[in-house]
Amino acid sequence: MSRGKEKKLKLLVVDDETDNLDLLYRTFRREFQVYKAESAMSALQVLEDRGEMAIIISDQRMPEMNGTEFLSKTVDRYPDTIRILLTGYTDVEDLVEAINSGQVFKYITKPWNPEELKSVVQQASETYKVVKQRTNELNRILRRESLLNAIMTAVRESLDYESMLTTIVETVGRNFDASGTKLYPVDGDKLRSSGAVSYGPEGSQELTTSPYDENLVQSVFQARQSELVQDEESAVSHLAVPLIYQQNLLAILALYQSGSDTPWSAEDVRLIELVAEQAALALSQARLYQRTQEQAEKMLAELDVARQIQSNLLRQSLPESETEKVQACCYPARGVGGDFFEVYPHPQGDLWLALGDVSGKGVPAALFMASAMSVMRRELAQDNPPPPDEMMQNLNRSLSDDLISNNCFITMVLARYTPETRQLVYANAGHIYPLIWPHRTTVQEVQQGQPVTAEPNFLKTRGIPLGILPVWKAKAGDVTLASGDVFLLTSDGITEASVTQVDETGQETTAMLQQEGLWELLQQEGSPMDLSHLLDRVRGNTQEQEDDQTILSLEVL
Repeated sequence: MSRGKEKKLKLLVVDDETDNLDLLYRTFRREFQVYKAESAMSALQVLEDRGEMAIIISDQRMPEMNGTEFLSKTVDRYPDTIRILLTGYTDVEDLVEAINSGQVFKYITKPWNPEELKSVVQQASETYKVVKQRTNELNRILRRESLLNAIMTAVRESLDYESMLTTIVETVGRNFDASGTKLYPVDGDKLRSSGAVSYGPEGSQELTTSPYDENLVQSVFQARQSELVQDEESAVSHLAVPLIYQQNLLAILALYQSGSDTPWSAEDVRLIELVAEQAALALSQARLYQRTQEQAEKMLAELDVARQIQSNLLRQSLPESETEKVQACCYPARGVGGDFFEVYPHPQGDLWLALGDVSGKGVPAALFMASAMSVMRRELAQDNPPPPDEMMQNLNRSLSDDLISNNCFITMVLARYTPETRQLVYANAGHIYPLIWPHRTTVQEVQQGQPVTAEPNFLKTRGIPLGILPVWKAKAGDVTLASGDVFLLTSDGITEASVTQVDETGQETTAMLQQEGLWELLQQEGSPMDLSHLLDRVRGNTQEQEDDQTILSLEVL
């Protein structure tokens, strides 16, 4: 566009002398759109009515308000305006004040030289254009950053993949004055037209035919580059932008604009591309999160099935007898765990008891737990099962290769109780010491308020855990139980549980329960002992279960 057709800059001249106003008007009316004011108050009203001026030329000496005061009142509202002061004297203090408070560009003494004044005004106009250009550029940058932040904040606040698709099309369409916006998701190498999400301004009607340029979308899908098509005759613009993250095409964003007075500029297209880059990152994260959630739900469902299977591996019903009472409980720290117990009444009359703990937690430990129980039950199913120490050797022989190769081991106690003789023979593979004590006598002493005289008998005969060495060797221990005695097996998830207790001063302390703390709880149990009540007391004081908790007891009635 030629300079002759450019819009004239606005110039305001202020002087209380009419002749000076007319002279200034005639001097600049061809190059500028000139406004006149005979006083500072009139000039302020002109600014209020006409808006920002490119240049203000003001006389210094005027009634009511001098030029310096007037110009200072225009600084905050019109910071880009260029100010020129006309003065008939050269008082230094007035000039300094004019430059400081009024931000005067030049001052000219009266009577002025017309050519000098024209030169100063021409220089002022060029300065104004440069300042205005920079200000507009800065405003465009600030608008771009503000718009980009607003859009990305809206996109990142979306919680899931599907809602993010909707947020992207709505936010982009609304902020860029699009007549319609549509997002086509991409799965692998396919464009999902059926799963596309659309947005139109409020009040827009549903069209019978798609207003989007589908051929343009396909072209962008193939080339992976933005394309803009503008038809000046119909005033319709079509834009398609790919959403790419780490060379993966995630979606195609299509926009169209119809009948707009401000069609998309190159700056708008670049800004939309910046939004698409950030949206692609957010969309990739949302898709990854969605897949992670789906996998997590699938794993939880599978883990629930595994938990049920593992629970079914343990004895669902325990043998009942008039001479013995057997109880057992198992609480995995996770869905599944490595603790296990076995209560096996042999047809020949012996009662076999076992409690084990596979190192580690979760599914790997549960698999070794199932293997150990399978091998143990095969050994117990024989007509004449070997004694506990030999059976432990057989277990180690069957499991050691897999345990050693996977850096796992199993601690375990296996005991055979003969009701006729009340003899208990046991083998311990690196497990916590089993405990025996005269429970009935202890309960009677507690109920009568007498000091407890009974001491816990820890069965300390044991060997190394299974899976440490190819050959397991250890002696078996044996003991004879009396009426009222309790034989107790626990896993380290109970003795190593962190329990909270209140001391004499009322302060809460957290410490590991250990076997000493368990013994204190056992002394307070009634007869016959209720294992569920005991576990409730242990777990009730535990802040968080960190390990599988398993306990098994045999009480001679």
